[in-house]
Amino acid sequence: MANSRQSKKRARQNDARFAVNKARRSRIRTFLRKVEEAIETGDKEAASAALKAAQPELMRGVTKGVYHKNTAARKVSRLSARIRSLG
Repeated sequence: MANSRQSKKRARQNDARFAVNKARRSRIRTFLRKVEEAIETGDKEAASAALKAAQPELMRGVTKGVYHKNTAARKVSRLSARIRSLG
């Protein structure tokens, strides 16, 4: 348990950042799920449109420190490869 004033404030800040990051991760996962669903239906146009919408969200997650740069790049690369293979 936090004892000093500084560590109590730090704990509050950590809780706030955790909530923000959790919401951001959830939002990104929603975008990625839409891409996955479009791929499963086999609709190439819808899948590429969903990926176009998901890509900025993923990269925003990178700049905010939620995801690592290579993780986001890997996800985009694998999804786009799966979309290309639909055609």
